[in-house]
Amino acid sequence: MSTTANAPAASPPQGGFGRLWRVMRQLFHEFVGAVFAVLALGWLNAAFRAWTRDASRWLVVLAVAVAGLLVFFAVTSFRYARKL
Repeated sequence: MSTTANAPAASPPQGGFGRLWRVMRQLFHEFVGAVFAVLALGWLNAAFRAWTRDASRWLVVLAVAVAGLLVFFAVTSFRYARKL
């Protein structure tokens, strides 16, 4: 049995601009993922500060929910950059 049957299809060769465009898209998605991750850390910090200062529970839950959403966006952005 041939081993090339299980190999993924090779992408067509790209020219200079095609490779540059792919690299720029990948860098953009990695940068956006990093920004979302930093924003998520900020929201988690706000949630922790609200929790330690006995703020309303809905403020803590809201901050954690927004941080969770930002973490989701960061992970999906990094995964999309990896897929490119």
